[in-house]
Amino acid sequence: MGDTPVHTLNDSTTLPAVGLGTYPLDDAEAEEAVAGALGLGYRLVDTALNYGNETGTGRGIARSGVPREEIRLTTKVPGRHQGYEQTLASFEESRARLGVEYVDLYLIHWPLPHVDKYVETWKAMIRLREDGLVRSIGVSNFTAAHLERLERETGVLPSVNQIEMHPLLPQEELRAVHATKGIVTESWSPLARGREVLEDPSTVAIAEDHGVTPGQVVLRWHTQVGAVPVPKSADPGRQRRFGGDPDTHEEF
Repeated sequence: MGDTPVHTLNDSTTLPAVGLGTYPLDDAEAEEAVAGALGLGYRLVDTALNYGNETGTGRGIARSGVPREEIRLTTKVPGRHQGYEQTLASFEESRARLGVEYVDLYLIHWPLPHVDKYVETWKAMIRLREDGLVRSIGVSNFTAAHLERLERETGVLPSVNQIEMHPLLPQEELRAVHATKGIVTESWSPLARGREVLEDPSTVAIAEDHGVTPGQVVLRWHTQVGAVPVPKSADPGRQRRFGGDPDTHEEF
């Protein structure tokens, strides 16, 4: 996917414009999907401890034969492991399951403000980055208020906020906050969880006009608004249409 655009994050690392999601694949499915996607040209892979497939994701990376330095691997610390020391321990467990020396992007999966440990978790992640075990740190499902608190109490902003986003939930206000703070928006569930987006008459009409699929239209919407979609697919044909083929990124 050499022609795929990349985003430069606020820590000067880069992130491909489209990635592969792995939820809710099990280890065996994740291994097949990740190895196949990397073979097609994907270079961003998204997993999480809570997905239960870090081992399979790591095996897929190893099996692909793609040099590790070309891959951007994301995983996430779960809510039950929040806290400074707990986060450091959780990361080491994830790293062992993945079978890697470092993780490219480490995210707080949910802020869980009622638990109120996300700032301490963030401080631990800053340490992991300083120690070279993580290249970039970010968050998932954070609001503007959560982001502002991290900045106020640590002076360090996330590189990425991964949020649910699609044409039915365009997240304009939060994306505007991200833009002012230099945070890249990643989209989970980028095609929505039902067929409503893909069967919308406007989406279908655009797809027909340009000879592409409705899914490609929706993913192109994400990239054109500056977001990074991470669609899940274990099917090689869909993987190719959604991100492995540079032609899917042509302007339309």
